[in-house]
Amino acid sequence: MRPWLLKGLVGESSYSKSSTMPQLLICTGRNVLLPGNPEPVPATITIHVLTGKIIDIAQTYQPRDAQPHDDAIEWIDAGDNTVLPGLVDAHVHLNEPGRIDWEGFRTGTKAAISGGVTTVVDMPLNSIPPTTTVEHLELKRMAAQHQCYSDVAFWGGELNNPYYIRSNAQQKDLKPLIAAGIKGFKCFLIESGVDEFPFVEKHDLELSMSELQNTSTVLLFHAELGTTEIPESPEGTSDPTLYSTFLQSRPEKLETDAISLITSLQKTYPTLRCHIVHLSASSALPLIRAARAAGLNLTVETCFHYLCLSTDEIPNGHPEFKCCPPVRDAHNQDSLWDGLKEGLIDSVVSDHSPCVAELKKLDQGDIMGAWGGISTLGLGLSLLWTEGQKRGVSLAQIVDWTSTKSAEHAGLGHLKGKLQVGLDGDFVIWNPNAEFTVTRESLNFKNKVSPYVGMTLQGQVEMTFLRGVLVYDINRSEELARMGQLL
Repeated sequence: MRPWLLKGLVGESSYSKSSTMPQLLICTGRNVLLPGNPEPVPATITIHVLTGKIIDIAQTYQPRDAQPHDDAIEWIDAGDNTVLPGLVDAHVHLNEPGRIDWEGFRTGTKAAISGGVTTVVDMPLNSIPPTTTVEHLELKRMAAQHQCYSDVAFWGGELNNPYYIRSNAQQKDLKPLIAAGIKGFKCFLIESGVDEFPFVEKHDLELSMSELQNTSTVLLFHAELGTTEIPESPEGTSDPTLYSTFLQSRPEKLETDAISLITSLQKTYPTLRCHIVHLSASSALPLIRAARAAGLNLTVETCFHYLCLSTDEIPNGHPEFKCCPPVRDAHNQDSLWDGLKEGLIDSVVSDHSPCVAELKKLDQGDIMGAWGGISTLGLGLSLLWTEGQKRGVSLAQIVDWTSTKSAEHAGLGHLKGKLQVGLDGDFVIWNPNAEFTVTRESLNFKNKVSPYVGMTLQGQVEMTFLRGVLVYDINRSEELARMGQLL
């Protein structure tokens, strides 16, 4: 038998792997975050190795050295560290096939597991082709085969495709995509930034919403309305290196106008759930509150960057901070946190949207001309824990936003999002007290450009397990198994 010492864990903790294939993996700890508990509690979780499912949870700490030896069991003793469910990031751009120099299944999912994310849901763009037909979905699944460290699910795309005759031609692909396993459909109400994924107009939405109502799917909106009139910038404020120039080009009104359109359409198609992706404008919260009060089937996400960055911290000439919609001021940031606490915002995601470094125009400092997207995979849990502690937010709330609610949103709540009997044995060993500084070298995604480089964060993932199999260990340099499945 080869004992593997879990470095960084408290006490004489060991991960034992015997020459006999184990049948069970048992994880025990003094601080395990179970559903319904506001704080971690002592618990022991048993996972059946062949099925990858949690088969038992005992609310007691059972140290390994107090148990009889059994080659059929692998033990993880987390000691005083915290055991969390694997996170679910429901908004990730992996860009494969077609733009693998931007990201890819292998590098993106490797970055995900380093931050405790055991499931990502891939957006239909910026891959080529986008995921708008069953054929395109199969191309994406073929590209992902044997590459993934985390599990991967897929969103489809709903668009006004110029290659289709303007009628209900694109709508014919929607229900077959649902049958093929797509978790929902993404659309843009403004230019997406890539030619192969054009935005939709009200007429297109009416066709699609009519087709999708009374199904179990969800329609996701990039909620900035491209037809909103933007006031001209004052004289002398057109410098493309100034963050204020970019901010003025994407005012909050683009978001509030879009959400007003969406909620007005929902009154005609009330059975179809609609979802606002990456909410940036806190001025939209009253609209969301009113929609909920009216019983509309509306859910909302925001992103790590809107909660952990503000314009007060963004220097001019640094396009790594550019995303669409933009990061706004500190008051807006505070209001988004309030919206989360109130329950108006359901979940928090990365919107990991990388590109090659050249498109970020870092050397020129050209914020206006740069690709709009922030790279975050692997950092989200630490970012929220660092900022959330200043705001009285508990670890249980953070996990609810980044795991439980995200899993439910993506139709994966029966598999993911909680440490519960019958669900997948995805869990994370988390050191809430560790501090680290983000460096380019520490980033695991492909293009190592991020606004978080240089930041000191609190809380660090030490190990990540997918269906009871170790897929990430902070203290091991060698590659571990790529166990990810396509969901």
